[in-house]
Amino acid sequence: MKIEEIKTLGELKKAGYQSKSIKDELRDNLIENIKNKVTTFEGIHGYENTVIPELERAILSRHNINLLGLRGQAKTRLARMMVNLLDEYIPVVKGSEINDDPLQPISRYALELIAEKGDDTPITWLHREDRFAEKLATPDVTVADIIGDVDPIKAANLKLSYADDRVIHYGMIPRANRCIFVINELPDLQARIQVALFNILQEGDIQIRGFKLRLPLDMQFVFTANPEDYTNRGSIVTPLKDRIGSQILTHYPDTIDTARTITSQEAKLDSRQTESVYVPDLAKDLLEQISFEARESEYVDVKSGVSARMSITAFENLLSTAERRALLSGDEKTTVRLSDFIGVIPAITGKVELVYEGEQEGADFVANALMDEAIKTLFPKYFPKIEKLEKQGEETPYDDLISWFFNGDGFELLDDFDDAAYKAKLDEVKPLDALLADYQPDIDKRDVYFEKEFILWGLVQFKKLSKYRYSEGLQIKDPYGSYITGL
Repeated sequence: MKIEEIKTLGELKKAGYQSKSIKDELRDNLIENIKNKVTTFEGIHGYENTVIPELERAILSRHNINLLGLRGQAKTRLARMMVNLLDEYIPVVKGSEINDDPLQPISRYALELIAEKGDDTPITWLHREDRFAEKLATPDVTVADIIGDVDPIKAANLKLSYADDRVIHYGMIPRANRCIFVINELPDLQARIQVALFNILQEGDIQIRGFKLRLPLDMQFVFTANPEDYTNRGSIVTPLKDRIGSQILTHYPDTIDTARTITSQEAKLDSRQTESVYVPDLAKDLLEQISFEARESEYVDVKSGVSARMSITAFENLLSTAERRALLSGDEKTTVRLSDFIGVIPAITGKVELVYEGEQEGADFVANALMDEAIKTLFPKYFPKIEKLEKQGEETPYDDLISWFFNGDGFELLDDFDDAAYKAKLDEVKPLDALLADYQPDIDKRDVYFEKEFILWGLVQFKKLSKYRYSEGLQIKDPYGSYITGL
């Protein structure tokens, strides 16, 4: 007989079912995963040697957990994935509001039902996917919402006195008995509501409107919090922090490769986009580097953080920009261009919190500055470094390219160029071919034109060329051209 086919308390006892607390479930199943080399937190990248080991140690210690970190660091996802460590099914007294264990009932309803029906008490089975409850802490949350309150309508319908505990309407936490309960953004919870959690976390009893109910709730609490919240909106009261077993610090990806993996995994792309738009590796690196630059920028509020969601939405915007351009020009397939990065600006401006200096400059200026810094950072990894101070008359790898612009009339790349026109325009700049041949000889052919454009933008950042953006596209010329021509 399958375990979920057991329908009564008597059948459950005959099957030899043993009750287990939720923390023991998590612990035992984690031990099995570790022994069998099974990855518990699949799809979480960059935490293999930091956050995940700490989280596993907290679970083995049967602790309630606080995940502390800036926005977009997968805190809630980690909490949700703990569900995978629960047993597939657990038995529940049928009709119980608080998921009573048939072998260890705690509610008046379950105790009276078992006293009346004995081994014939009906039971149901609760799947692990239904054993997760989540509440976003907002200032309007009340004790009644999360703990419970007296229900006057129930009292009237059942003709009960307010002194009878059957008039109680249970809140979210009692209803999540034997479940993982997550409170997101804990500091946003008013202090008096946090105080209401004290006994639940430590002693296991709750009070509702004067009723002192000895309800030893069996729960795994996971809290998430942003360090910035401690000063901006509220704080976690000290006695509550004292009752949380483990506080685990999360962090942003340490490397571009990890960031790229996360973005690729999380970006929601239409299959037609991925089929029609090719993204060079350098473009992916550049996109992630923008986030790294933002986290160090003097214009961005570092305490607020720069979410991984910025790179994800920026990547989606980048592909959409290239897709739209191809649709307008009639190209069936296209490759992302560096000039397409103008399309990621809305994804940046909506995701970064600016300090006073950034507000003064404006969000668009900051977004463009972050892209410029990203290009400047990555450029020496692909092509020879350009020194700030160069000896007069000393030859550099870029002399031919700079001479080409000095002797020419400038160079324009229009946004509405189709692929053929775009490539033909870049092919006019012959010194670019020599630079690629010398320093990127093994480049993928599909990446050639992106890297050609990257060289030009790189020289702009190092003041070897100048760039002017206007509504139809951009113009690149030698840095002194504006003085000579009067433009």
